[in-house]
Amino acid sequence: MSITVLLDLTAKSGLADALKDIFVDILPDTRKYDGCEGLEVKVNNDDPNNLVIVERWQSRPHYEKYFAWRQETGLIDRLGPVLGAPPSVRYLEDTGI
Repeated sequence: MSITVLLDLTAKSGLADALKDIFVDILPDTRKYDGCEGLEVKVNNDDPNNLVIVERWQSRPHYEKYFAWRQETGLIDRLGPVLGAPPSVRYLEDTGI
């Protein structure tokens, strides 16, 4: 069953563009990763330092495999200096309603 993953990130003040640049660099590989059905990056209208990545995956195990790969590639270390708060991840399933 497909899932939606919401990754909520807040950049340190003045570093939103640096955070966006990281995603411009890495998201082509994410979009090609096995199980990724698509993703979009959104910016919060009320807080330009807040980005939300809305991802669609074939399953949670597909996402978890992808996330483990990202950890291995050092992405978490790369994001650390630009983030003002720990990221939040939510996994959502369609209700069918």
